[in-house]
Amino acid sequence: MSFVIPTLDESESLAKLHARIVQVCDASGIDREIVFVDDGSTDDSWQVIQSLIAVDDQTRAIGFRRNFGKAAALEAGFAAATGEIAITMDADLQDDPDEIPRFLAKMDEGYDVVSGWKRVRHDPWHKVFPSRVFNALVSRMTGVKLHDHNCGYKAYRREIFEEVRLYGERHRFVPVLAAARGWRVGEIEVLHHARKFGRSKYGVSRLIKGFLDLITIYLLTSFPGRPLHLIGGFGMFFFAAGGVGMIYLTARWVISRLSDSMADLHLHETAIFYYCIFSVLLGAQFMLAGLLAELIVSRTDNRTSVYSVAKRLPQSDEHGRINTVE
Repeated sequence: MSFVIPTLDESESLAKLHARIVQVCDASGIDREIVFVDDGSTDDSWQVIQSLIAVDDQTRAIGFRRNFGKAAALEAGFAAATGEIAITMDADLQDDPDEIPRFLAKMDEGYDVVSGWKRVRHDPWHKVFPSRVFNALVSRMTGVKLHDHNCGYKAYRREIFEEVRLYGERHRFVPVLAAARGWRVGEIEVLHHARKFGRSKYGVSRLIKGFLDLITIYLLTSFPGRPLHLIGGFGMFFFAAGGVGMIYLTARWVISRLSDSMADLHLHETAIFYYCIFSVLLGAQFMLAGLLAELIVSRTDNRTSVYSVAKRLPQSDEHGRINTVE
């Protein structure tokens, strides 16, 4: 098992966290490695990590030249991890290592991703309330019913982090991306401790980025590889609205020819006339953009497949060649 722990200016808590993880794993008979990823810390975090590596050959570390964000830190940690299961947790000791066996027990039930749920949070209200709104919105838009998408305490099977590409704030949406590809996603309630050292590194900007990434995730999971279904849908809406308006104007023009009271009607002087033209042109542009996006997607040979293979009969390698026994 691999523990991937991003850290940013958490020098005071690293040694205690390391000792707790080692203690829990030794008591439970868990074969483990710990991968710290220093995301551009400006305190003594790297020096503390070096001292831990000096006394524990199952601990490794990656140090960034500057702060690249949590998603980049997790991706680097996943790339360095060798375990079949990876557990991610924060380095500030708010996540309790005593929960590790419970994550494994849940995965033994057949789950591929297990997310923690900090039901009782020891954070200020201005962090808790927006987080609850965000979690409700994510569950509503994606259909993945987790109470705490923001929780960094999660367990993944190796195949998950080999398939899912992380960037921006997408690390919190890994369960959503995994569920979209057919993996089983579960959840357990976990303890959450008050912060004892340092201060939180996340503010309002993190929430804004999260909402923007939610839109991206929704589009990726709802319209995988078919941008015309989305962009073309907008195009057809505007095109149809303009078309209906044109029919209405045509009917008014015909009536005006037959009625003396409306003989002086000049359609080009009405606002709806220009609205109809604008809608038709906008709809045509959307549909053209959708077609161009379809052409780009269809000619991109190295894109990630939208499916995930669970098994093959007869057994074959990743290239589809059937394995034979000599």
